Amino acid sequence: MQAESIRTIYERSKPGRRAAALPDAEVPESPLEELIPADLLRDEPPCLPEVAEPEIVRHYNRLSRRNFDLDTGFYPLGSCTMKHNPRLNERVAALPGHARLHPAQDPSRAQGALELMWLLQRSLAEICGLPHVSLQPSAGSHGELAGLLLTRAYHADRGEERTKVLAPDTSHGTNPASVTMAGYEVVKVATNERGGVEMDDLRAKIDEDPGQVACLMLTNPNTLGLFDENIAEIAALIHAAGGTLYYDGANLNAVMGHSRPGDMGFDIVHVNLHKSFSQPHGGGGPGAGPIAVSERIEPFLPRPQVVRRASSEAANGAGDPDGHFFDLDHERPKSIGRLRGFQGNFGVFVRSYAYILSLGADGLAEASETAVLNANYLKARLAEGRAGKRLPVAFERHCMHEFVLSGKPMKRELGLATLDLAKRLLDFGFHPPTVYFPLLVEEALMVEPTETETKESLDAFAEAIEQILTEAEDDPEVAKQAPYTTPVRRLDEVKATRRPVVRQQF
Repeated sequence: MQAESIRTIYERSKPGRRAAALPDAEVPESPLEELIPADLLRDEPPCLPEVAEPEIVRHYNRLSRRNFDLDTGFYPLGSCTMKHNPRLNERVAALPGHARLHPAQDPSRAQGALELMWLLQRSLAEICGLPHVSLQPSAGSHGELAGLLLTRAYHADRGEERTKVLAPDTSHGTNPASVTMAGYEVVKVATNERGGVEMDDLRAKIDEDPGQVACLMLTNPNTLGLFDENIAEIAALIHAAGGTLYYDGANLNAVMGHSRPGDMGFDIVHVNLHKSFSQPHGGGGPGAGPIAVSERIEPFLPRPQVVRRASSEAANGAGDPDGHFFDLDHERPKSIGRLRGFQGNFGVFVRSYAYILSLGADGLAEASETAVLNANYLKARLAEGRAGKRLPVAFERHCMHEFVLSGKPMKRELGLATLDLAKRLLDFGFHPPTVYFPLLVEEALMVEPTETETKESLDAFAEAIEQILTEAEDDPEVAKQAPYTTPVRRLDEVKATRRPVVRQQF
């Protein structure tokens, strides 16, 4: 990019420049002191950039081109399911009736929105194999916290106070963080040679004090991309100890339409709508992590719940032609309470429900089939040539939606770290896979191609890996100094962590 484009929007600012000229107000002006409480008024105006409209447009355009995204190229970020989201669903979410409905609107005037939410709840319940759903959690991590609070409420209702939550060493990093936030102790469970839960270790951890085991948090398939072959026995062990079984739904994209967490024995599931159901991923924007639960957990769900009643129960006779009225149920005496101010990010629900309707049951099943096919095809391609020798697969099994390679031989034989390979991939037009996770694989490289990539994209990725390894045999410094073609070259990551610059200096 040109050096000129490196200047920030504040550096381009000039006093007096405006992007628009507003007409004078045709109503009397009131002093700010009469409109805003004194303790909320600024001592001085905010320092905002003053620029013309073309500069604003160019500013955001430049920012967009500094980011790698799915519109730019292949994004095989393992464990994150960075797949294409149909643009049609964006347009549906932007329709005025969806985008402009106020969240405080009375239920009688929001029947369409409540019906959509109720139908989405029913759809997710069917997909998860559990009868009850709450849409309130705002993200997967929020869903995890909700599930643990539900677990606490369930045990408290039975007069029990349990203290421990089991989590495999392959679990997502948010799992132990959520456990700690919920006030529990994390107990790590080992992984066996097949990539699943080490059953002897699980039994030992339960037997230490079964009355203190509140829950087991499990991802299935796990972050190694492997389906646990002992899931039925795992569920039986946890339930026999009196605990709940929690399903981290981050990898649901691998099994939806084929197997259901509820049928495996899980009591609580969170669903990442941004991973499997057409909600844009990342960027810190609105998200959703609905939870589905079994009958024994249902009384404790957050309130209010979206419910369907008979029209005769409506205060003003409102309802649909079939005699139904959609409402918010606040009367939940055992509920863990609200998880957020309103019911969730409604635009997310619209996108996800539109996605489910457009694909249908067969389409969702085909999406997971294709995701698994793509992952196994790319795993087989990377088992060939130099990649097969320098980047062997960590667990040699039929994988599900993703797989994990180990760069240990590459680092030992070529002096090339996984991070170097990842940086060099950017010069070939590919976003790197997840690196150094899960932690039990040395020099890990986790690859998830998803169902939305073509065979040609997968082949090109495999060929890029081969080319990088070939050049590294002659000169590993090429990859060690990469990337070369990005707007920003390789950063000093230690300095960025210890001395981050996060504010504009005026």
